[in-house]
Amino acid sequence: MKGTELLTAIKETTPKMIKIIMTGYPSLQNAIETVNKGADAYMLKPLNMNDALRTIREHLKKQEQARKYSEQKVVEFIETRVIEFNKREPLCTKKALR
Repeated sequence: MKGTELLTAIKETTPKMIKIIMTGYPSLQNAIETVNKGADAYMLKPLNMNDALRTIREHLKKQEQARKYSEQKVVEFIETRVIEFNKREPLCTKKALR
């Protein structure tokens, strides 16, 4: 299976997974296709371990920032809805009970 085929399969099953492609046969065409199919990074073999680790750390940091941002948006949404709910007139009022 080619790396680009794997990218397509991974994108469908685990779209949020970080995908770093390593190739020993670099070409502009391959790099464009890889990025278009969802690769987060494109690295050339032979790998420089320091570069590989830096790339992995950078992408993990981005993923963590995106998770925190998403969580904050959910909290803001819930807080807004609670405030809106608390401003509403209660369903059971004295008038309704008469």
